[in-house]
Amino acid sequence: MTDIEIHTDTIQLDQFLKLAGAVPSGGMVKELIAAGAILRNGERETARRRKLIHGDVITIDGTDTYRVMRA
Repeated sequence: MTDIEIHTDTIQLDQFLKLAGAVPSGGMVKELIAAGAILRNGERETARRRKLIHGDVITIDGTDTYRVMRA
């Protein structure tokens, strides 16, 4: 699991994944969501602009895992 620090109270899912370097663009996030490849706290995510908070865990394709950490 990789911890990614944010400097705000919340961050949108697509922005977070770009910050983490997991995806090159927001369009890729849309495709991953459509394929059911993104989990937030163990549940399938359906909104690319979902607001994430400190402690949320995002998993992509069951392999890459990132945790939102407040700086």
